Amino acid sequence: MAKLAILEYPDPRLRIRAEPVTKVDAGIRQLVDDLLETMYGADGIGLAATQVDRHLRVIVIDVSDARNQPCCLINPEIVEAVGAATSSEGCLSVPEYYDSVARAERIRVRALDREGKSVELEADGMLAVCIQHEMDHLEGKLFVDYLSEMKRQRLRKKYLKKAKRDRPGASADPVAIPRL
Repeated sequence: MAKLAILEYPDPRLRIRAEPVTKVDAGIRQLVDDLLETMYGADGIGLAATQVDRHLRVIVIDVSDARNQPCCLINPEIVEAVGAATSSEGCLSVPEYYDSVARAERIRVRALDREGKSVELEADGMLAVCIQHEMDHLEGKLFVDYLSEMKRQRLRKKYLKKAKRDRPGASADPVAIPRL
């Protein structure tokens, strides 16, 4: 297994829409294992392949207190969403920032597991929030996209300054970053 580098906002690669996995093979299982190691190493509860610059429809999640119930969803799709709930969210790609986001309260998801078998999962609470959050990454969407324009602009400026500070001599906006 390998711990992978997590892309940080406002990196434009986070906006790339992930492609469906056509075959669950040893390479995909290795990606799942690497995603889990990276997620656990970063003290996260979810991670999408997009966040490590692999643009495939793969997410991993573990919301258990003991961090011993990993869940892998390949090509996930929400087949039912019920209710609405607002909760505070954070993201490994937007470090040290949390804000309230409204999402479906309960969901039913269809996907493939690590072995390529079809699974259907019903989720509520933190698991439902986490699945929806990670699935957004597969669409090139971040939780900050749910915030007001003013909050997004402040956040973008803050992270651009941080990127410049972390890379002395680099431009604050080294590549064309899409406006939020």
